Amino acid sequence: MNLIKSIFLFFITCIVTNTIFAQGFVVKTNGTFPYLIYSASAHDRLGGAKMTFLDTAILMRAINSSNGYYTIQLSKNHQAFIPTDYAERVNTYLGNDYFGGSIRAYGDSAYDYVTFNTGGIKLPYRSLMQVNPSKLVVDVFGIGNNTNWITHNHPLLKMVKQVSVEQVEDDVYRIIIDLKHEQNWGYRISYDTANYNYLTIRLKHPPKTNTLKNLKVAIDAGHGGSNVGARGVSGRVTEKEYNLIIAKLLADRLRSHGANVFMTRTSDQTLSMDQRLQMLQSFQPDIMLSIHLNSSAKDTVKGVSTYYRYPGFRDLSLKILNRMAALDIDNWGNIGNFNFSLNSSTEYPNALVEVAFVSNAEDEKKILSADFRKKAIDKIHLGIEDFLKDAMRH
Repeated sequence: MNLIKSIFLFFITCIVTNTIFAQGFVVKTNGTFPYLIYSASAHDRLGGAKMTFLDTAILMRAINSSNGYYTIQLSKNHQAFIPTDYAERVNTYLGNDYFGGSIRAYGDSAYDYVTFNTGGIKLPYRSLMQVNPSKLVVDVFGIGNNTNWITHNHPLLKMVKQVSVEQVEDDVYRIIIDLKHEQNWGYRISYDTANYNYLTIRLKHPPKTNTLKNLKVAIDAGHGGSNVGARGVSGRVTEKEYNLIIAKLLADRLRSHGANVFMTRTSDQTLSMDQRLQMLQSFQPDIMLSIHLNSSAKDTVKGVSTYYRYPGFRDLSLKILNRMAALDIDNWGNIGNFNFSLNSSTEYPNALVEVAFVSNAEDEKKILSADFRKKAIDKIHLGIEDFLKDAMRH
């Protein structure tokens, strides 16, 4: 009797799930950096945890609109949420019977490319960096597997070792890219409108040198303008001011060693996160650092810390922290899966450096010291060089 009841409930669940999946309306992504989050209700000061950035004009099935978010049914078993500012309702058909075709991997002088034929339809996706061994995994939602042809143009490939695919669920198609190097140097996923809307994964080649000479380094001085950031416990420090002081010192140091440095701001100006991301995307750095000062409600909390979002980019933040920990300052730690917008880009290795806690009197004195700031720059510089030497060795 219990077995019959279980079977009955299973079929009812399947019917309900399929009915819900078939309902709703279609939305299309818009704006500069549309993104999906895992939950519309679980938030902290950095917002909901991001699942992925998306290209524009991607079609998705929405089943609800509430509190500034569309609920997106990515597949039968996966939901996500997108702010209504980054999607619009469209009167467009979106079916349930799409199949992926051929895949091609090839390269040029700066990038490797993996292209995937989705049949001309722009569908949502997410990606995952894996380490040990280094891989890039891309899931495409709402499509089945009919890939019978994967071309590897080996002589031109610098990052891609092998591409394979699998159907992980009925409507979730997975592309697995094994990488030649342990260090992932960044990638961008988009649809190529000039090439039949093929999904295109562009992987950046490693730098040509393991030194700072000609390395493209982006430095972001956090906050600025109307966004003051944290204030020091004595009132003598504003975060926006000292972020810029430290960022300029770091830029001068790296330029003196041959680096090609770009700064998101060089004066006290207000910039949104999207504006900063646009600048960084245009510059296409080899690495990016965002300089900040930390703050806590507890004035006893102190120390230096570094932050990363993706495991494939962790080593940059860790190498810098290891060097800075040699200073006369507490080591507050290395924090991963950090939901800061500038850590969310997959296009280049990046790290957020929180030099010290200005809410702590001892740390604030260090920030006010020109000698400490110089020593901090020394350590960040050495951390970058450690990262380059280690990354280019493998």
